[in-house]
Parts: sequence; C-alpha cells; structure tokens
Amino acid sequence: QVQLVESGGGLVQPGGSLRLSCAASGFTFSIYAMVWYRQAPGKQRELVAVVTDRGIMNYADSVKGRFTISRDNTKNAVYLQMNNLKPEDTAVYYCNKGGSLLPWGQGTQVTVSS
Repeated sequence: QVQLVESGGGLVQPGGSLRLSCAASGFTFSIYAMVWYRQAPGKQRELVAVVTDRGIMNYADSVKGRFTISRDNTKNAVYLQMNNLKPEDTAVYYCNKGGSLLPWGQGTQVTVSS
C-alpha cells in the first residue's frame, strides 16, 4: 500500500529552524525524484524543493539558501531542513514523488510566528 507520512512540523519563531521528515512506502522509492510541497491558507499548493533519484536538488526561489532537501534511500525517507524561517513559510507541508503523484499524506503544519 502506497503511503506518505510527513512529520516534524510545529510552531517556531521567525529565524528559527525545523526539520521535516517524510516516510514513504509501497513504491520503489530510490528510482523517483522526491518533492516537498506546501499549501498556505487560501493559496494553491506550491513546489518547495526537489531531490532527484541521483541526488540533484532544486528549490523554489523563495526558499533558496534557507531550505535543504535530502534523501536516505536506505530508509525510504526524504527530509527538509528549514532554517531562517519566515512568517510567509507558514503552511502545511507535504511530500510526494516526481512524475505522477501518489495519494497525498496528511501533511505537517509549520507555523512561523512570534
């Protein structure tokens, strides 16, 4: 059964850090790019960061230099290290694979507020 489970969100002050995790199962994780998305209230879901099957990383302009995506194929997991968080980073964060999307997980809420 295909499953994506995100975790690691929370409430953090501006300038703080969080590390999100996504545990994937039910598909051949290592051959796919993995993607972090986010959806803020009242906005469409947007791509945040991508890591290819070969470990090449790309980022949305809004998070470049602050966020780092990584993956561990031995654990079927993808991570998002978020530093210097800003209030505009507040959103529910989701992971999914590249190409055709899998059913979405529940996401993990990130709230950046003082």
